Amino acid sequence: MGGRSIYYGLARSTGLNFWESFGYSTAGSVLWELGGETGAPSINDQITTPIAGSFLGEPLFRMASLLLENDGGRPGFWRELGAAALSPPTGLNRLLFGNRFDAVFPSHNPAISTRLQLGTSVNTILSGPGIVSRFRENEATLDFQLAYGLPGKPGYSYTRPFDYFNFQFTASTANTFENIIIRGLLAGAPYGVGDSYRGVWGLYGTYDYIAPQVFRVSSTALNLGTTAQWWFSHAVALQGTALGGVGYGAAGTIHGSGERDYHYGATPQALLELRLILGDRAMLNVTAQEYYISGEGSTEHRGSETIARGTASFTVRVYDRHAIALKYVASSRDAQYPDLADRHQTIGTATIAYTFLGSTGFGAVEWR
Repeated sequence: MGGRSIYYGLARSTGLNFWESFGYSTAGSVLWELGGETGAPSINDQITTPIAGSFLGEPLFRMASLLLENDGGRPGFWRELGAAALSPPTGLNRLLFGNRFDAVFPSHNPAISTRLQLGTSVNTILSGPGIVSRFRENEATLDFQLAYGLPGKPGYSYTRPFDYFNFQFTASTANTFENIIIRGLLAGAPYGVGDSYRGVWGLYGTYDYIAPQVFRVSSTALNLGTTAQWWFSHAVALQGTALGGVGYGAAGTIHGSGERDYHYGATPQALLELRLILGDRAMLNVTAQEYYISGEGSTEHRGSETIARGTASFTVRVYDRHAIALKYVASSRDAQYPDLADRHQTIGTATIAYTFLGSTGFGAVEWR
């Protein structure tokens, strides 16, 4: 997927729009699968890889462009370096072609919420049968999340794909990449109810990769849903996202041995995320996700998997942008294969984390 996001980024940073760049990513993926690999291209690679590469490439391009924006002035060295780290194709084109591609993509000043966490697990419990060759009870984590284009900001419109998106990346000492979760509005419109509720609804493109040490799931999908904010009172707000759709996914054991415990196919899925913002003091966040990896659309009609993941966290601001968070993540897997014993695995991790908040604090959007 990383290579396909580079194809996408090379096209996007030359001024092409989302759909034109998506075409480049797809063409590059097809050429690589047909001419760059010795084996026959799989359905999973042909469907998931170019789409996921675009769904990853667009947030990286937008974050790099956001960093380059400097009140109309030319960005300095550190901004250029940071943008190149986020989106290497953008940095490469700006370096090689100079003034030709140095125009900064206009963000139109979206409402943004950012959060960076450094945490350590205080307890991790694994239960259920399965072949696991490596499991760590303690781990350190780095988690970054950015919400871009939150609804409610006066004058902001959703006319381009990914004018709203949510990006989350988590790294872990236990298995390097814990998760990459991306959801972006491909086409939709804002709406409001009364003076206290604002939202956006439409078709979302999503890419999820979740790997809680012993098993993993990845999915590229199209979802219908909404993202909204509701002011309960002068200081208390509820933000939320609800999505449901279908995509193409894969799942299986990470560190198994001697068994082909792996499956891919059409994947119905759902997500619900709620964030209760208590002024500038605290935030309660709960998220539930579920994936059913069926045998439809696969070259192997071999079994199925149901994977669910729930997250609950409570964050308290200590001083300025510095906060402390307590978080619990539970992931479960039910897998049925005709030639293997059923898998019923659950892994739960409790974490305490230092949290650095963005300039908008907990991210409530003010329009009243």
